[in-house]
Amino acid sequence: MTKEKAQQRRDQLAKMRAQQRAKDRRGAMLMWGAGGLVIVLLVGLVGFYLVRQSQLTNLDAAVSKKYEGSQHVWEAVKYEENPPIGGPHNNYWQQCDVYDKPIHNEHGVHSLEHGAVWITYRSDLPKAQVDKIKEIASTTGQQDFMLVSPVQDLPSPIVASSWGHQLKFESLEEERLAAFIKKFQNGPDTPEPGATCGGQYAVTTTADQAPLPPQPQPEATTSPSAQPSAQPSAEASASPSPSESR
Repeated sequence: MTKEKAQQRRDQLAKMRAQQRAKDRRGAMLMWGAGGLVIVLLVGLVGFYLVRQSQLTNLDAAVSKKYEGSQHVWEAVKYEENPPIGGPHNNYWQQCDVYDKPIHNEHGVHSLEHGAVWITYRSDLPKAQVDKIKEIASTTGQQDFMLVSPVQDLPSPIVASSWGHQLKFESLEEERLAAFIKKFQNGPDTPEPGATCGGQYAVTTTADQAPLPPQPQPEATTSPSAQPSAQPSAEASASPSPSESR
């Protein structure tokens, strides 16, 4: 092989190697570019999910108001909000449960004082949404502190309430409703967090089934006969109210 041909062969081999290196670089760039694109897409998707989730669970629209607890009364109360979120309330609280008819506000407020979340809805709300509300109530938070019932003349189709807090819904927003339950059930503003929402003094009837309970009256006493040596009989004490017996 002549020197000229040997040089041509070396030049050709060098050219082939250069072409292979260029091809390898392009492959590496494509691989890293594709990997970077996947990473960017994943970061974007995660960011979008977090932003979207934050929007779906945002509770900035919730109304908050301060109310003092332990104001137990026997008469009917006229509340500022519908449904109420605090204030004077009946000595008996409503059993935390799901009701298909309205309950007395005075019992519901007492349940809020114990840490319950009260989900209310208009009586004409579509059954599918009512069923979904019941499902959320039975799977979110503490079921022992969950109260669900329809309310007459409700200002919005659905309203979630706790002691001092309320969020209105024009349509069912599952994530936001669940977020309200998790944040405000037995929350820091609850006057008596963790107090029972059941037990022997809990009311289990709806408003159409029973009126507000009347105030217990002291038992009548009989005066002893007028005898000099007789000791006066002890006055019979009234039965304690549920708020006194807790």
